Order: sequence, then C-alpha cells, then structure tokens
Amino acid sequence: MYASFMTVNVGLIMRRESFPPSITEAESAVMEVLWHRNPLPTEAVVAALEGEQHWQEGTIKALLNRLLRKGVICADKEGRRFLYSPLVSRDEWLLSETKGLLDRLFAGRVAPLAAHFSRHGKLTKRDIADLKRLIAEIDDDE
Repeated sequence: MYASFMTVNVGLIMRRESFPPSITEAESAVMEVLWHRNPLPTEAVVAALEGEQHWQEGTIKALLNRLLRKGVICADKEGRRFLYSPLVSRDEWLLSETKGLLDRLFAGRVAPLAAHFSRHGKLTKRDIADLKRLIAEIDDDE
C-alpha cells in the first residue's frame, strides 16, 4: 500500500519587492523549527514549540495556517497528515528583514548602524574584531 501525496499551498508566491512577506516574531519561531528539520508533520512542529515556547497546540496550528496563507511554507498531504516545509530560506528572510531595518532606520546604509551600536556601547571587543576581520576580507576581495 502506498501513501497518497498532495501539495497544499494556500498562499500565492510572487517575487516582488516585499517578498518574502513580513514574518512576525511568533511566526519566526515556527520557521526556525522548519528551517532546522523538514519536512515535519504537524505533531512534530507542535511538540517542538510546546516545549520551547510553551504554546498551546491551537496557537501553533494558527501560526502554521498564517504562514501557509503568506506563502512562506507549504504543506504536503501524506495520508491523513500534513508535512510542512519552508518555501523561504532563512538567508532570504534575514536579508529581507535586515534590508528593511536598514532602509527604515539608516537610509539603507550599514555604517550608521554600526556607529549607532558603537555610540551606545553595544559593540563588544569581539564584535569589533569580527567587523575589522570582515572589512579586511572585503578589501582583499576588491
């Protein structure tokens, strides 16, 4: 006997300026679970988040449905259950989020962001060493 497979994706995926769509903090917790291991059945997502976030099953299912509507995950039907997978990589999401932050707060520039953190004592010696190393690597590539 074989299992029947059917892909369900309620959201529409369109490559546009705002893709991927904004993902809330709660939704990002669900995405982190899916980025680490996928595809995952509903019960595995629920188990991971019940222990990690102390959320109820209904909350987790609502978040999965919101992510489906946004088109950032898909659900493949396998028999009587759904297996969830991300349609957006973590790197795509991080790029979108950081670009949005930079655009909104620092006119799209990284240097003012680093200066802001520096002025407010939020850069550790390790952060500064990492930034210097990164700048040296960028200089070497040019």
